Amino acid sequence: MYSSAFSIDRAKFLALALLGLTSTLSVGLASCGNGGQTVGSAEDSPFVAVTQIVEHPALNAVRDGVKDELAKAGYEEGSTLRWEWQSAQGNPATATQIANKYAGAGPDVIVAIATPSAQSAVSAAADTPIIFSAVTDPVGAKLVENAEKPGGNVSGVSDLSPIAQQLALIKEVLPAASTLGVIYNAGEDNSVSLVSLINESAPDQALSIEEVTVSATSEVAGAARSLIGSVDAIYIPTDNTVVSALESVIQVGQDNQVPVFAGDTDSVERGAIAAISFDYYDVGRQTGAMVAKVLKGNRPGELPVEFVQELNLSVNPTAAEAMGVELPEAVTSRADETVE
Repeated sequence: MYSSAFSIDRAKFLALALLGLTSTLSVGLASCGNGGQTVGSAEDSPFVAVTQIVEHPALNAVRDGVKDELAKAGYEEGSTLRWEWQSAQGNPATATQIANKYAGAGPDVIVAIATPSAQSAVSAAADTPIIFSAVTDPVGAKLVENAEKPGGNVSGVSDLSPIAQQLALIKEVLPAASTLGVIYNAGEDNSVSLVSLINESAPDQALSIEEVTVSATSEVAGAARSLIGSVDAIYIPTDNTVVSALESVIQVGQDNQVPVFAGDTDSVERGAIAAISFDYYDVGRQTGAMVAKVLKGNRPGELPVEFVQELNLSVNPTAAEAMGVELPEAVTSRADETVE
């Protein structure tokens, strides 16, 4: 997209990120913001328009974090900030319609949460500042060419998962495990990047990977059932389609005594047995700080893509017991959060 003498290709982006980690067109487009629809308002306050591919706890936490960080910076909805957010309800075509609407509305910043919404925003709004969030691989998704010097009107915060640490956690809990099932939507560029990293890291933990792909939430339960009998555990990456139907995977795991691990800590509260990742609310706060910089005059292209470095271990002993697993004391004793 943008040329640069310092261009970083996708492989280098992933290496840089991993290094940092180690320290329904049929869906109505009604505004989802508490303040009602603000597009076209005559208010003079800065206007931030948020587009979110789907609603689930992790992405909702991102949105909440953005809003709270903006309030901390003096941009309060209803007084010093015009705020609108809309969800595409998991439909990329609706995400495109939202992006086109925002491109014509002229907000000061578009905040695009998750890769499909970010891709739609970048395609639709060539002249509007865009800050993305919860995007696994912004280079691979063609949002930016250079993570350090994005250029143009786009930057944001990557949520590239700490795959190596997550697989090590699975092996620590299940030392005898040899085959890990992974369910994902191959239509999500973020998930394709993650599964590539999973396959690269799996040999280090003596794990083989069995992949099952889905294209809609209605397929997730069947995908989980198809893994029973051939895997020792199931891992759910930060795939928006699958995470939106996480409870169906949890049920399959409980019914068949197959432990389910997750790529985000919010999913542990929903019944996965453990995850090492970051708090998506914190991702939102970090994103909100970038948005505030743009509102104060910075160009997004001048802001390097940021990565999340602080990791948290979340465990759910009750969920583990329901899936026939006892979490090792060495894991539970160092957990940052224990779901009761």
